[in-house]
Amino acid sequence: METITALLEAGRRAHLIGIGGVSMSALAEVLAGRGLIVTGSDRQEGEALARLRGKGILIETGESGLYMPGADVVIRTAAAREDNPEVMEARRMALPLIERADAWGELMRGYKRSVCVAGTHGKTTTTGMLAHIAVEAGAGPTVMIGGRLPLFDASYTVGEPGRMIITEACEYRNSYHRFVPTSAVILNIDADHLDFFSGLEELADSFKTFAGLVPEDGGTVIANGDDENTRRALQGLDRRIVWFGKDCTVRAQKAVSNRGRYSFTVAADGRPYANVRLKVPGKHNMANALAAAAAAYVNGLPGGAVEKGLAAFTGTGRRMELIGTIDGVDVYDDYAHHPSEVAATLNAARQMGYRRVMCVFQPHTYTRTKAFFDDFVSALSGFDRVYLADIYAARENDPGDISSAMLSEKIPGAVYAKDFGQLAKAVLSGARPGDLILTMGAGDVNQLAKIIITGM
Repeated sequence: METITALLEAGRRAHLIGIGGVSMSALAEVLAGRGLIVTGSDRQEGEALARLRGKGILIETGESGLYMPGADVVIRTAAAREDNPEVMEARRMALPLIERADAWGELMRGYKRSVCVAGTHGKTTTTGMLAHIAVEAGAGPTVMIGGRLPLFDASYTVGEPGRMIITEACEYRNSYHRFVPTSAVILNIDADHLDFFSGLEELADSFKTFAGLVPEDGGTVIANGDDENTRRALQGLDRRIVWFGKDCTVRAQKAVSNRGRYSFTVAADGRPYANVRLKVPGKHNMANALAAAAAAYVNGLPGGAVEKGLAAFTGTGRRMELIGTIDGVDVYDDYAHHPSEVAATLNAARQMGYRRVMCVFQPHTYTRTKAFFDDFVSALSGFDRVYLADIYAARENDPGDISSAMLSEKIPGAVYAKDFGQLAKAVLSGARPGDLILTMGAGDVNQLAKIIITGM
């Protein structure tokens, strides 16, 4: 097979399977911008497909393989496994078939600065914050983020070729090992994705491998010095590391909270770098902002851009996102699907001044729910009222030995219902003016938030 470099040259024809995904749709635009002829397919329509068609990209919904006969290369999303009809057709036709992460890695080689944001928690928010900073600095960034960013009215933007690329780097199935970062950000390391990793030790080794991808000469790892797992994982790494956190190279000073929204001074190498005032609540978001500021500092972006960028950042889609208000009750939606994230979101909500915080939680995957069962019970028990939806299976089959009903039996006063409509009625019947209703999970529980608001 030709090299990936040759396959992704201008004038070649690339067909993308699952083109409507967050990472794939951004990849499609970047490839088209490089002069490739891009086609694609997806199982269903969506905003991303409409945007891509508006840029002249031919897309087929379904899996017909309509445009594949003329393809020089086929790029597949991680969700397109070997039994996918188009994957099988590409194999039959002996077409070069590469993974999305490999394509992104190849593209990163063409940028002077490639900033990859990794960590078990906080990747989307931190990437969004850094995107705001880079735009304010006039860095012309290309950005790929795991949620909608109001700044772009999309989950990505294609900036000036060759200057700066900022992207989330997901640890699942070690996909980020194919990336080519000049700066690797590690926010934290926490046990997760135990359907792939054998445990925390293997996960930590994966992050160390990712950190080692930065060049020995001129590359930098930007890491959370307050996270014990991150410090332990990076021991002995022969790369430049800039730590952020308490008593670190980049630190927050004079922090003040106003209803959970923090203001603080960022000091770097012992000198004031930026004065930050956040609009998003929670101490975890102060840590995310500090990470973004550290990445900006390492990449030579001015402190003024940090100040303006973070002041303008109002969050990303499904990260403590205000959906609406009904009868004096605010309804938020959040992507938290790990016990640590649930606890952090609850802590932020508690500081916002609401009378009570009510949670409608949809567990994500049977594996995660079973592995962290007791931790979920502990984290969810901190809410004033808890309502549970069925586990969102995602990529898994029901093993029959774990369920949301089992969680509800361990959480005092918890209500479990299979139907979103039933859950909406139950939570509204118990809500009072001044309460906060928080739908939470990585599945489709955000649709429940809309049902609560609209009744539809």
